[in-house]
Amino acid sequence: MSRDHVQPAPSAGTEAPYLELLARDASAEAYEQPVLLARAEGRPADRIAALEEAKLLALRVRAELEGRRRREAELSALFETAHDLAGLRDLDAVLQAIVQRARSLLGTDVAYLTLNDPGRGDTYMRVTEGSVSARFQQLRLGMGEGLGGLVAQTTRPYVTDDYFKDARFQHTLTIDAGVRDEGLVAILGVPLMLGPQVIGVLFAADRRARVFERAQIALLGSFAALAAAAIDTANLLTETRAALASLERANEIIRDRSAVIERASDVHDRLAELVLRGGGVHDVAAAVSEVLGGAVEFTEADAAPAEALEASRAEGHAVQHGSAWIAAVAAGGELLGALVLRGHPGLDPVDERTLERAAMVTSLLLLARRSAAEAEQRVRGELLDDLLDARDRDPRLLRERAARLRADLDATHVVLAARLDGPAADADEEAAARRRLWSAASHLAATRQGLAAARDGGTVLLLPLGADDSATDLARRTARQLGTAVHQPVTVGASAPVTGLTTHPETVAAAYAEGRRCLDALHLLGRAGDGAAAEDFGFLGLLLAGDRDVAGFVDRTIGPVAAYDDRRGTELLRTLDAYFACGMSPARTKDALHVHVNTVAQRLERVGRLLGEDWQTPARALEIQLALRLHRLASPDRR
Repeated sequence: MSRDHVQPAPSAGTEAPYLELLARDASAEAYEQPVLLARAEGRPADRIAALEEAKLLALRVRAELEGRRRREAELSALFETAHDLAGLRDLDAVLQAIVQRARSLLGTDVAYLTLNDPGRGDTYMRVTEGSVSARFQQLRLGMGEGLGGLVAQTTRPYVTDDYFKDARFQHTLTIDAGVRDEGLVAILGVPLMLGPQVIGVLFAADRRARVFERAQIALLGSFAALAAAAIDTANLLTETRAALASLERANEIIRDRSAVIERASDVHDRLAELVLRGGGVHDVAAAVSEVLGGAVEFTEADAAPAEALEASRAEGHAVQHGSAWIAAVAAGGELLGALVLRGHPGLDPVDERTLERAAMVTSLLLLARRSAAEAEQRVRGELLDDLLDARDRDPRLLRERAARLRADLDATHVVLAARLDGPAADADEEAAARRRLWSAASHLAATRQGLAAARDGGTVLLLPLGADDSATDLARRTARQLGTAVHQPVTVGASAPVTGLTTHPETVAAAYAEGRRCLDALHLLGRAGDGAAAEDFGFLGLLLAGDRDVAGFVDRTIGPVAAYDDRRGTELLRTLDAYFACGMSPARTKDALHVHVNTVAQRLERVGRLLGEDWQTPARALEIQLALRLHRLASPDRR
């Protein structure tokens, strides 16, 4: 056949019966009828050939439609399962739903899920669907036995067309009896993974010989991943509740002892002994105020009168400035600040010497505090580095090191990844900015009984989470505080709350990776200088990780509607949001927006003209909803 030859398309008359069959979703056997009828009626050969060609095309269209319906059902089931997981309340209900949906979509007779029991060193049946054998439902099997043992050992899916004839895995009397009692023949098993660890196996099985397709194996693997996530979430919730209960007990002890501490604080006065007992600069100022009968305060060097301050530093004595006295607080050649005495214009030599000695003690305190702060910063950074690298796995040593820094690793924490977002003129300026960020983060960690370390060109913080606080609020507050301290925008991504840091140090590294993904997501959304946590993105955090053109996707999907709203001051985007939230029901949408149903219809008609007539098809509707969600995340003030 030459390249220019084009086979003619079937005529409209030959397509008509097959279009009708497609429209009523007829069975594959029904597509033979038009050809058989034409032959029975003695139709010409070319007519029969055209019908044969139309039949083949129609069957291909039917197969494509069935494939799309199947994929749509699979996606819908995965989304429903993910929704169940997001609102996890009952682990048994979520796992049962996963097994039910897996059995339904794969069309198998039975689906079941087994979990490892580390305490007993074996595996047990956790959830079954379609099973009729009590023996099978109560199976417990040793590690490495049966098809599930092969899946667990290799961490890969395995399928057998005929279980009893397959010699790749270890058969045992107990397992074979249970499988035979259930009548199973073809079995597919996929591993449930938490990181590198296999915690169980998800199975789909038939009571007849069957070949499982690659797509079906992948689908069961997706359900297994959701089941593992559900189990992990339930475990984390249990640990969190235990940690909260422990915190509540600690709070009760603190409340009981607060009265004792308050009474003890009244015993200490603001005299010179405060310095020996670890008092601060302002404690010294208060003690000197009481001794001299005036008001003494410590000020930064740039807040004191420049000439008087320089004269005091050069002479080494207090200098009178108007009605006030200035005593420089200096160490070596560095000017640290000043003590300013007001309300006492006339000082005898003894009082003047007292003020000067107070300035000297203040300088020593500042230097000691600086050295201690720098040493504490290094120690906090080293401890956090060890937690991130999981080097020190002895819980007792970790607790002791943290206790010396007044940090409680048994409390609930959040890992935050912080990065500067201002432009740098050169490498030296960028390095200086990073040092300022590290210093500000270390100070914040010290005041919050947390930890901080320099990491990956930015800073990582491990901060405790208060009972009434959230990871999102902590991330935004930290971004504001660090940005104010370094005088340029700082973006902060936070992990979900984590616990058990001493017994599971690897948790910190995983949480830090999660925080960095949130950080990348904020940059992709154009929210530099803001803070957010993993809980703000949900499964979108996985889509936003990496280099993706989020803004381009949003513009391509709902850009015409957003531009129309900007030009006309309309609320088409808001109407779209409400329409999808109300299950694509105009009646419920008009109640949500408090407008007439005709207004909703007019707005949706305008949306159709802007986006195309197919905007409500499942595929387009899913893209539009995702674009709307991304648009809200990129503009949090519009939520």
